[in-house]
Amino acid sequence: MIEVENLVKSFGAHRVLDGISLTVRQGQVVCVIGPSGSGKSTLLRCVNGLEGYEGGEVRVDGLRVDRTRPEIRAVRRRVSMVFQRFNLFPHRTALENVTEGPIFAAGEAREEAEAHARALLARVGLAGREGAYPSQLSGGQQQRVAIARALAMRPRAVLFDEPTSALDPELVGEVLSVMRDLAREGMTMAVVTHEMGFAREVADHVVFMDKGRVVEEGPPAELLTAPREPRTQDFLRRVLRPLD
Repeated sequence: MIEVENLVKSFGAHRVLDGISLTVRQGQVVCVIGPSGSGKSTLLRCVNGLEGYEGGEVRVDGLRVDRTRPEIRAVRRRVSMVFQRFNLFPHRTALENVTEGPIFAAGEAREEAEAHARALLARVGLAGREGAYPSQLSGGQQQRVAIARALAMRPRAVLFDEPTSALDPELVGEVLSVMRDLAREGMTMAVVTHEMGFAREVADHVVFMDKGRVVEEGPPAELLTAPREPRTQDFLRRVLRPLD
């Protein structure tokens, strides 16, 4: 479903992605972990065509991702993205946020789009909140609206860029619960996350990145419990260290 081969991306003189290769197969959940600044979010933005790249290749469902070509619209219909900061339209209701893409980007009839949006909001636990504005919703509720918005385009895959990092700790669980349900239903997902418990429980494959490179990858039972590379071991020792 998603193929990344020798991807190179720089911001000025700083090389953010240095020859990244990654595969996400249909129905698979791949979690990407690593320290801040390792290029994880930039990788997802390149997959969705939000960022260009200087070298290598990205393909989504067989289509080459190139943000300068007309095919990028077809790519974005196949793969949706959920951001750290929700990125909802503050002047639109939850229902309007979810229907915006299908109506104005995909040309869906309003009645059909609204019926689908209501079903999606119910699916993420927000039935009855269709008329609420983002300012009237908690952070966890806003992120669930953002997930419904991503699903409204009927994507083949969803990219999650640290979807719980902006939430208060008590709100993290409600978002992860929705993501677990999506995984059980067979949605193809690439998830940048610091939630190691989620990666251990839900991921089919875990990729550890550092300094723009893939250091190590493998099944969660192996990578998260018995990593081979010293850099992976050091990272996991820090993030999994029990609280004093």
